[in-house]
Amino acid sequence: MHCAFQEKKTLTDIFASVKDVDGEIFDVILEILRKEKVQDSIEYLQKNGYQRNQSQQVLFKKENLTKVEKDQKQYDCRYNMEKIADVLTKIKNHVFNKKDFSSEENQESIQDLIKSIMNKRQISEFLQFLVHLTSIDNTLIQCGSNSLHILLQMKVDLRNKNFQNIKIQNTSLVGANFFRCNLSGSEFNNVNIEGMNLNGALLLNCKWKNLKIHELNKMVGHQSQVNQVCFSPDGNILASASNDMSIRLWSIRTGQQIVKLDGHTNTVRSVCFSLDGNTLASCGDDISIRLWDIKTRKQIAKCVGHNQTVLAVCFSPDGNTLASSGWDKSILLWNVKTIQLKAKLVGHTYDVYSVCFSPDGNTLASSSNDNSIRLWDIKTGQQKAKLDGHINGILSVSFSPDGSTLASGSRDHSICLWDVNKGEKKAKLDGHTNGILSVSFSPDGSTLASGSRDSQICLWDVKTGQSKAKLDSHQLWVMSVCFSPDGDMLASCSDDNSIRLWDVKTGQQNVKFDGHQLCIMSVCFSPDGDTLASGSDDKSIRLWDVKTGQQKAKLDGHTEGILAVCFSPDGSTLAFGSRDYFIGLWDVKKGQKQAVLHFRTYEILSLCFSPDGSTLASCGKNCFICLWDLKTGQLKAKLNSHWLWVISVCFSPDGNTLASCSNDNSIRLWDVKKRKENAKLDGHQFCKMPFCFSPDGNTLASCSDDNSILLWDVKKRKENAKLDGHTSNVNSVCISPDGNTLASGSDDKSIRLWDVKTGQQKAKLDGHSGTVLSVCFSPDGVTLASGSYDKSIRLWDIKTEKEYKSSIQNSNHLLIQFKTLLFQNYPFLENSNQIFNFLYPNYITTLFISQSAIFQAKGAIVLQGEFENYLGVELRSLLKSKGSYILDCLKQKLE
Repeated sequence: MHCAFQEKKTLTDIFASVKDVDGEIFDVILEILRKEKVQDSIEYLQKNGYQRNQSQQVLFKKENLTKVEKDQKQYDCRYNMEKIADVLTKIKNHVFNKKDFSSEENQESIQDLIKSIMNKRQISEFLQFLVHLTSIDNTLIQCGSNSLHILLQMKVDLRNKNFQNIKIQNTSLVGANFFRCNLSGSEFNNVNIEGMNLNGALLLNCKWKNLKIHELNKMVGHQSQVNQVCFSPDGNILASASNDMSIRLWSIRTGQQIVKLDGHTNTVRSVCFSLDGNTLASCGDDISIRLWDIKTRKQIAKCVGHNQTVLAVCFSPDGNTLASSGWDKSILLWNVKTIQLKAKLVGHTYDVYSVCFSPDGNTLASSSNDNSIRLWDIKTGQQKAKLDGHINGILSVSFSPDGSTLASGSRDHSICLWDVNKGEKKAKLDGHTNGILSVSFSPDGSTLASGSRDSQICLWDVKTGQSKAKLDSHQLWVMSVCFSPDGDMLASCSDDNSIRLWDVKTGQQNVKFDGHQLCIMSVCFSPDGDTLASGSDDKSIRLWDVKTGQQKAKLDGHTEGILAVCFSPDGSTLAFGSRDYFIGLWDVKKGQKQAVLHFRTYEILSLCFSPDGSTLASCGKNCFICLWDLKTGQLKAKLNSHWLWVISVCFSPDGNTLASCSNDNSIRLWDVKKRKENAKLDGHQFCKMPFCFSPDGNTLASCSDDNSILLWDVKKRKENAKLDGHTSNVNSVCISPDGNTLASGSDDKSIRLWDVKTGQQKAKLDGHSGTVLSVCFSPDGVTLASGSYDKSIRLWDIKTEKEYKSSIQNSNHLLIQFKTLLFQNYPFLENSNQIFNFLYPNYITTLFISQSAIFQAKGAIVLQGEFENYLGVELRSLLKSKGSYILDCLKQKLE
């Protein structure tokens, strides 16, 4: 422990020694090293190689200096370079340049280090220098790799940077945001790229090998809920059963579907391989059990014995007996060779959900909705024991490999471990927040995996009963979990129609980003655009740094979900309203609650500050609007006219007009000073929240459950335009600060951008996997924030084409090289501007905030190079599926 402390202290001291170095020297050194084609950077710096003529040109380029000034600059340069050479020597010999500091065992060291160097600009610049140095000096690759990992942990903004030719190895870059970065020529080896944002990145001639990324291990093919997964005994095939009436066999190595087995005429509930791997059993709602020959991929038998849905099948270890159970409360034992019924086990009083043979084949365990587990003697067919302890139905049972322990998962949210010989409960594992649908032991018996209706997978230490990891990625119930025969991989399937494979050893899926745990109801930018506030049904408000995505603060205190958040015009106060009937005012600078405005017994649905910040308008599940005096905290007026819930309020830019909309399907305009209704606008079939004034106050945009958006002329009190395009309810609208663009979010999971003048759709932004509940432009109009039912926040880059062209000059040669072929292969492209927009789409996610890691690569340009995961599987298909442009085929035509 003392040595580890000294090691951490030494590394902290090493980094601290560059805190006074001028950051500009790092770029100078890199340019000199590249021009001189240096391979040993430390030796070069120590021997004053920078004094050569070519290096001097770099040092004094574009500067008209006197001799005295040159001498001083050369002295400063020599001093800084000698210091940097000394630091590099220490780092080269340090464990920091030998081990993977992203590993779990080093996390405490890393966090201590980050605390000591956080917010020290020169050290951050030095870490970036180490990353770039990997492109030059092969002896410093591991320290550069660890430096990049630390930069990510420090939430340093790495977007729009040039990382050409860097070499990164043995580290985790989980959640790295390389938005519009140039990574051409880079080499990655044994790197976890889970949740990486490569949107708009340039990936020419990269060599990425042994990558870890679970996205490739997401098997998509079933059209409905996947109920169970099962590995073949050799671990090469995964079988899945689904509500789409099919069974599918998947290659573990490639993640591709091998075959689809059709035959069942209703939902397939369960699948199980025989021990020799030659036969697969299945059962389902069509009351049948079917046996399939894996080699010929044909059905070889059909058994009917149950009179209701068959829920589970399980082969005995010797493969001679098949057990089945179902809604008819019975368990049937079948002779596999003769396909004849051997025995019927009766005892459960409700549906029997799960059956499992002990490893020696002598005992069968069953679980039921009667809250009991029963152990049966296979030879006699008699019940040996009844295990009681759960207080609700038991959905899954599993024996440990040695047969001494039985695990059970229940609707009561708990898992129990039972001593099979004694028939007693050994332990109770709590941690899930909903019913347990599946439990499975690892082959060595040390780990138990559980899948739950809370959409999570938990890994448990069987000896201690403690949770080892939580795996988040599925969007809905986890129906089944199953370990591979070697224990290295865990398969899971879900109500979200997907199957996922998890690397158990590396824990590459054991990643949880800061983020809301439930849907995001409202988002709002601070007036300076640096902070984004979000309110969620998880009862919290969070403040985010817009540049880095780092959570700046979490505001707790509500007992129910947050429905609305709103910054005051000066950004000093954040107002928020919730389902627990009150409005809170938060002092943003102090990080303290400054006032509470009570709203009787109605949920708060919308809030809006007046432009001068003196008044707050609120509305909720009642028929009136409240105007609050923020100096006194007192209610100063109630506006009554609506006859159903008022679901949104919004002040005009001049503060004289207040707009409101209601479930009575009307929009009303109010004179704030006179506190009287000015106009009533009818047009929507179902009014929705929120709506938005244009910056000049002349136009009001509203949205509705009738899938439409309406633009209103405020002065004339009439409808100007109707915007159609969404295919489901429209939940939110926001007009850009320049008044030219309208953004809308919908139940159809999309965001759409509209030209306010013409009413035409400009773009459709896809990315969210759930309803888009809120959209909001940043004050400069460059970024759009969106909050969704999928628990994530996305920031979208809405820059102009001109701004993009100036930021990616290094890739302009692509436009020339591929211009002719792009015209040939994509006939809809008519000119160079369209090619540019095609290759570099304006509207892609620049920042993604979520608890689940999502790999993104929309608009990335890929040419040649290698992209392989640790199984040797090519990742181009994944990149293409994420919206990347694979230009290899065009290059072949060019040659």
